Amino acid sequence: MKRKRTWFPLGRRSLLFGVHQFLWHPWTVYRAWCRLYGRPGWREAVCIFIHDWGYWHAPNMDGPEGRRHPELGAGIARRLFGDEYGDLVLYHSRHYARMHGKPPSRLCWADKLSILYEPKWFYLLRAALSGEIREYRLNGKDRFGLERSHGEWFDWLRGQFLQLADAKRGDAVPYLESRLSR
Repeated sequence: MKRKRTWFPLGRRSLLFGVHQFLWHPWTVYRAWCRLYGRPGWREAVCIFIHDWGYWHAPNMDGPEGRRHPELGAGIARRLFGDEYGDLVLYHSRHYARMHGKPPSRLCWADKLSILYEPKWFYLLRAALSGEIREYRLNGKDRFGLERSHGEWFDWLRGQFLQLADAKRGDAVPYLESRLSR
């Protein structure tokens, strides 16, 4: 049985007004990149802007289609700037990198740490409006549970990404922890 394609899939909602909103999310990733690595060059800035465009037709965020989202942005970056930048975008997804036996790219860590530049209320509003919050919470139910509030889940998620930063980019952690305590 062929799956019916909806004209407004979850990935498109995410890019238009959700967690991956096409202007706001790249801005927060840019800010995280600056904190982690310094100001990006213009090619990296373009990669930051296009890295999630592959969600456009995805009916899910973390399902089979959503997990392939890096391919579109990577293809664009590869055509414009070559393999180095294509890989920067392609492997910003830890799942995609693991699936291909590659280490995650630097864009991965900036993408994950971008949540530190998100006002909690704004992130949760966008996640609720797009419907992403349901998928994210269900996918994390074994690690966090479903009985606690979305705000508590957001704080937990932020903490998870700080732990990731500690493991992958330790020199950024003191700065990031000071941001959280404000």
